[in-house]
Amino acid sequence: MRVLVAEDEPRIREDVATTLRAAGYMVETSEDGEDTWFLGDTEDYDLIVLDLGLPQLDGLSVLKRWRAAGRLMPVLILTARGSWPERVEGIDAGADDYLPKPFRMEELTARARALIRRSAGLASPMIEIGPLSLDVRQMRLTRNGVPISLTPLEYRLTSYLMHHKDRTVPPVELLEHLYGDDDARDPNALEAVLTRLRKKLGPDTIETRRGFGYQMSGAAG
Repeated sequence: MRVLVAEDEPRIREDVATTLRAAGYMVETSEDGEDTWFLGDTEDYDLIVLDLGLPQLDGLSVLKRWRAAGRLMPVLILTARGSWPERVEGIDAGADDYLPKPFRMEELTARARALIRRSAGLASPMIEIGPLSLDVRQMRLTRNGVPISLTPLEYRLTSYLMHHKDRTVPPVELLEHLYGDDDARDPNALEAVLTRLRKKLGPDTIETRRGFGYQMSGAAG
């Protein structure tokens, strides 16, 4: 899962990014409104954590531009301005959730998980496909109740495919959400991760639809 953290305060930005990385997300950061608007307008994110007090272009204006352009990614607003009129203004502008500062990182992580889950049409933090069960709260994958050890990259790939279990995911999309804007996106590296995962999960767990992408819809059964 790919997350953008837009926050101009360095300590908060790094704390949030570190926390979300530890929770299994691929995190990119931005510190001003213009850069944040451009990234959200041109890149695909599963979630954007957006501070309203960004320099150059404030967060509320950034959000309004995204929504006017039809950008539908979940947005979690962070702000030191906790009065209810500003909360209402943020929600009306298209925010999906609102977290006033100061906040606990555990709550931010829980809200991030919930927003990503809802955007994929999932009501429960437990995602199941055949004998596979993914607990996104504990970052724990089991097969028939037996835990499976995954590397961070394997976890991100498995989580993304299971969040989108009824859809064939193109290789380019998987690479974006595994590696972000890293120039080293390599289709061969993706195949290597898939090969390792099939050995751990079972050879028929991840279906390759040649010319289209990869899918985990019922294949695990």
